Amino acid sequence: MENNDIKRGVFFIICSAFFFALMAVFVKLAGDIHFIQKAFFRNVVAFVIALGGTIKDARINGRESLKIPKGALLFLFLRAIAGSVGVFGNFYAIDRIVLADATILNKMGPFFTILFCYIILKEKIKPVPLICIIIAFLGSILIIKPSFNFTQMLPTLAAFLGGVGAGLAYASIRKLSYLGCNGKIIILFFSAFSMLLSVPYLITSFNPMTWQQVLFLCGAGACAAGGQFSVTAAYYHAPANKISIYEYSQVVFSALFGFIFFAQIPDWMSLVGYIIIISMAIINFIYMHRTQQQDEFVQ
Repeated sequence: MENNDIKRGVFFIICSAFFFALMAVFVKLAGDIHFIQKAFFRNVVAFVIALGGTIKDARINGRESLKIPKGALLFLFLRAIAGSVGVFGNFYAIDRIVLADATILNKMGPFFTILFCYIILKEKIKPVPLICIIIAFLGSILIIKPSFNFTQMLPTLAAFLGGVGAGLAYASIRKLSYLGCNGKIIILFFSAFSMLLSVPYLITSFNPMTWQQVLFLCGAGACAAGGQFSVTAAYYHAPANKISIYEYSQVVFSALFGFIFFAQIPDWMSLVGYIIIISMAIINFIYMHRTQQQDEFVQ
């Protein structure tokens, strides 16, 4: 794998972290609306953007570029199911716990991405990246500060399951990239699937919204689309064990947005957690860069 591919993967994964952090802000600003309804509007915008990109691809490259490769349908469904669990879990948590807490639990995703890539793709996990991810996860515990407050158990569990779902979704994207599935088809399929899951609730329990809430949810959808395109591009360019640690940059973006929009100021334990996570990202980057150079020298 070329070093430029890894750099592109890192760039796109940081872009996705920025978009997803901003998406959470819009979701929270939308106020007292059921999380399933919020998820539906998030997916509608992503679906429309992906549909436009898909139609453009068909016009430029022909319909052949939109064909689903053999064996890809299973992983499209796996990505859609896992991604939906990730979205619903994350949205449920955002409305009920501190934004930074929801983000950290969702950032369990990179850890599970490497695990699922090992299971699905047999991608080897090298010791240094694994250690960096474990230490980064321990740093995240300083931020989330687990407690025995059972009133928060359900949203915390939902956020955790959202992270597991995200990890499986990203591993599925990686598998689909090997199969040659068009990235826009992956996003289109996932968005349509999640929308359909929301329809029964909308038919029976739709909550009227103000224009301001509609605009916030459209903003959430636009950011979600940006995040989806970025993360799909990231895992197209590089394997999880080389770039997934950089998803933790979303913690930094969430802390910044939390301060700007909600006047949330991290305590000293959270700051230590941020430092640990960023340090592990830097160590992992240096290690992967040196490993790449050594491999090129041997060849």
